[in-house]
Amino acid sequence: MAEDSDQEKTEEPTSKRLDDAQKKGQIARSRELNTFAMLMTSAALFLMLGGGVGEGLVNMMRSRFQLSREMIFDAASPIIHFKQAMFDSLLLIAPFLAAMVVVAIIAPLALGGWVFSWDAITPKFEKLDPIKGIGRLFALHGLIELVKALLKFLLIFIVALALYRRFLNELVGLGAEPIAQAVGHGLGIIGDCFLVLSASLSAVVMFDVPFQLWEHNKKLKMTLQEIKDEMKESEGSPEVKGRLRRMQMEMAQNRMMAEVPKADVIVTNPSHYAVALKYDPDSNGAPKLVAKGVDLMAAQIRNLAIAADVPLLASPPLARALYYSTDLDKEIPKGLYLAVAQVLAYVYQLKTARQHRWAEPMPPKDIPVPDEFKQNR
Repeated sequence: MAEDSDQEKTEEPTSKRLDDAQKKGQIARSRELNTFAMLMTSAALFLMLGGGVGEGLVNMMRSRFQLSREMIFDAASPIIHFKQAMFDSLLLIAPFLAAMVVVAIIAPLALGGWVFSWDAITPKFEKLDPIKGIGRLFALHGLIELVKALLKFLLIFIVALALYRRFLNELVGLGAEPIAQAVGHGLGIIGDCFLVLSASLSAVVMFDVPFQLWEHNKKLKMTLQEIKDEMKESEGSPEVKGRLRRMQMEMAQNRMMAEVPKADVIVTNPSHYAVALKYDPDSNGAPKLVAKGVDLMAAQIRNLAIAADVPLLASPPLARALYYSTDLDKEIPKGLYLAVAQVLAYVYQLKTARQHRWAEPMPPKDIPVPDEFKQNR
């Protein structure tokens, strides 16, 4: 473990590491991007809807707060007018609020996508440790956040100062305009200033988004040992995989050996190779190779064949050719049809002779094997 901690995290995160981090809610996020999107949307909506909202508020105040003498002395009337004024105001700003809710939900999707994780919202008491908190404050992330805050303050101050100088005369002149005109003019100035101030934060966003992506990738980087451990967990240890391979080979060998007593003939080398063939006359296919082996496996095949009274035929060239050219439970290649036909003809003659207790035929010699199937091993 000590060696692992000393290794540098120089490797890019694997897909499993990224998936695990996403499940824990650890994704790249930029609060500056979300804030910028909401501010720009607010400014655009203010410019589009501000005049109508301002005019509606003025009309609402005229209609709801101009009370007659009878209404003033009626204890219930002011409360009714106040409730109605609140309802009218809510209707006026409802489109603005609805749009802001939509933007607040969609904005995070621009970076990192939509992710919900219980792990991210579960309280973690170690975050309340003041010593660790001071350490995070002076870490790279804390310094970057401090730089961003100073940059935002300086940027907004400079832009606000420029806007103040630009609209100072218009702001002073609002007092000489009629109320309705002054309200509309003032809202227009506020909307323009709001839009420019919001747009100025794009400089902060262009700095923050690449930094958040870089920092997120840096946190998820892995050491070589972590990648090796992950591969062991996902694919299994070499010992387990080796044990599984041995079990699979044993099961395959057991199934193969079970087919030996059902074979029609065993073609041998005679000591190094053994190949079991089976032919079904009722099928339209060629003879199949149902078992094969070399050395110890070949000896086991021969012993099983002798115990099951399956004929053995020694033909080294044909045994090697069948062993290397044909897979288990597959039909023999066309080039070996003639050679295997001679073998099967001998087998059928041998079975007939044994049934009638005739003299057994002589096994075929020099069975022809095409040159392309000959093996010198």
